[in-house]
Amino acid sequence: MLKVTLLCSDKNHPVYKALMHWKALNEQRYEIELLTSVDEISNKGTLLFLVSCSEIVKKCHRDYFEHTLVLHASDLPKDRGWSPHIWAIVNGKNTLTLSLLEAEDKVDTGAIWKKVDITLDGSELYDEINQKLFDAELQLITWACENVYTVVPTPQDESATNYLRKRTPADSEIDINKPLIEQFNQLRVCDPERFPAYFYKNGCKYKIKIEKY
Repeated sequence: MLKVTLLCSDKNHPVYKALMHWKALNEQRYEIELLTSVDEISNKGTLLFLVSCSEIVKKCHRDYFEHTLVLHASDLPKDRGWSPHIWAIVNGKNTLTLSLLEAEDKVDTGAIWKKVDITLDGSELYDEINQKLFDAELQLITWACENVYTVVPTPQDESATNYLRKRTPADSEIDINKPLIEQFNQLRVCDPERFPAYFYKNGCKYKIKIEKY
């Protein structure tokens, strides 16, 4: 039986529940572990998936597995780095690409196993964006499990890459002197619990939550 390990650093990350659901659906097909730290890795396995993993997973950890794979929400080699789908939406894109790639010491540089596109209509808010992204991530995890012994990875073109910076709380600040329409995409991507949108007025800081009727 295929031995699959899912590593997500934060149980409070919204993707964690999606990974728990995938584990429950596939426990009859695969031997599955869901971990939150590289220190919990103790058994050898077939596949290690790094999903919203903030830790550095060194070669000594990856050597426990036949393959260690990363899910990265950009059309690699373009937009390596932090929060690529968030930057894409803020910049007005309605088609996202999710890449499944091999983990290497240098972040986001491994060979590509497969890509899928995610289509948005421009109205989705944070939770809806997450749902579409997580569905695509689980689709690629399933695909990797089914094709692990037949896949032919494609090396990345190093001449065609760029790196995105890490988002900070300042990226969630709304300028109340600018039209709302100009900042709607910024509002859409703000995590209302962990990184809510906010603005300052008369020396006070106010949190913004947006939801659909």
